[in-house]
Amino acid sequence: MSSQNPINGSEDQGFNRCSSDHYSAKWDIVFVCSALEKKPLLSCFSFETSFFLSLFLQILVEQESYVRTIILNRPQQLNALSFYMVCKLGELFTAYEEDYNVKLVILKGKGRSFCAGGDVAYIVRDTIAGGWKSGAKYFWNEYRMNYLLATYKKPQVSILNGFVMGGGAGVSVHGQFRVATENSIMDMAYFVFVLLIVFVEQPRTNSSFNEVFAMPETAIGLYPDVGGSYFLSRLPGFFGEYLGLTGERLDGAEMLACGLATHFVPAKNLLAMEEALCKVTTSDPAVVSTILDKFSVQPHLKEKSAYHRIEVVDRCFSRRTIEEILAALEIEALNSSDDWIIAAIQSIKKASPLSLKLSLKQIRKGRLQGIGQCLIMEYRLGCHAVERKLSNDFFEGCRAKLIDKDGSPKWQPSRLELIQDEIVDQFFAKMDDQEWEDLKLPRRDNLPALAMAKL
Repeated sequence: MSSQNPINGSEDQGFNRCSSDHYSAKWDIVFVCSALEKKPLLSCFSFETSFFLSLFLQILVEQESYVRTIILNRPQQLNALSFYMVCKLGELFTAYEEDYNVKLVILKGKGRSFCAGGDVAYIVRDTIAGGWKSGAKYFWNEYRMNYLLATYKKPQVSILNGFVMGGGAGVSVHGQFRVATENSIMDMAYFVFVLLIVFVEQPRTNSSFNEVFAMPETAIGLYPDVGGSYFLSRLPGFFGEYLGLTGERLDGAEMLACGLATHFVPAKNLLAMEEALCKVTTSDPAVVSTILDKFSVQPHLKEKSAYHRIEVVDRCFSRRTIEEILAALEIEALNSSDDWIIAAIQSIKKASPLSLKLSLKQIRKGRLQGIGQCLIMEYRLGCHAVERKLSNDFFEGCRAKLIDKDGSPKWQPSRLELIQDEIVDQFFAKMDDQEWEDLKLPRRDNLPALAMAKL
């Protein structure tokens, strides 16, 4: 589907290519060299050549018969998604869907992380330097890629062995099969690459390097995106509101229990599982599911998990407003010694008041919308966030949490009661800019039913 790209006005023929024509053909050698170590390989080239080569090495592909394995290859940055990676993933998934010789796509990360979110450094830096269009360009490509995965016609298996944050959830949760292990930390936040460890080096619980899902966007003045309004709103009861507003983390067992993961496989069995998957010769999801079932186990749900208290979660987070949710939690805290209730209250009180209201409305609207509508809504929110006319909370949150690291963001407005409904509504409206347009989703024809019902 051809449309005008809101960033540069050019015809949008698909995912923005991240490589210029003058060097794209030269770098086929990268795929030959993919087994080499990054530093020795790059040291052989000039600075310009090394830069372009480093981009290509961020995504590796393994081919085994009818199976393609995509490897996110930025282990030092916990495989956080650069703009190049976002575009390349869109290109690869598009090509594999159209290739009759590809029956199954596996997505995994190199090292101890699956994917640690999106490139906030790119968004903040380029928005400050070039205006809101630069930040919007990242969202435009990422959300279109998310939509492609959410409507993918062939089975995709995401191996969530390591950190899974922000954009990492966007490239996995929308897929048909999500394999959790005991070695992952899942988190829906966007982080600046160099400072990513600020959040992950001090876990909120005494869990070691265990799989965790969390959505702390409100702590940096953002909102649950990459389709978060869609998949959070489809979790049991009001568990999605709980995750979206508090940023609380889930381990792999909790992810499986609430439906964010479809399987739980011990990390020691992953290699054997991958070997079995690489023998697949069909796109029949039942065949893939049978293989995954063979290696899956039922993990133990920890005693203090909030998921054991789902009735309390529903009683509190089903309330109409943030103020009412907080009041309900404080009443529960008087009659309960559950640590998660106190943690939830503290998290909400520290978060951006405006982000809290945006996130609640976003998730509630998402309950009644399809994935495409949710991504269009989130694109509007993202554009307003980087435009900074309605609020500067996103940039202030990044400054306080990730750049200056003083931990004291100055939210504006500073309190929930100061936020007018009209301001919240403006974030969901179209931008008042002639160069802007709503997100245009990739054209998807003749989709099978399974492509639209994965969560």
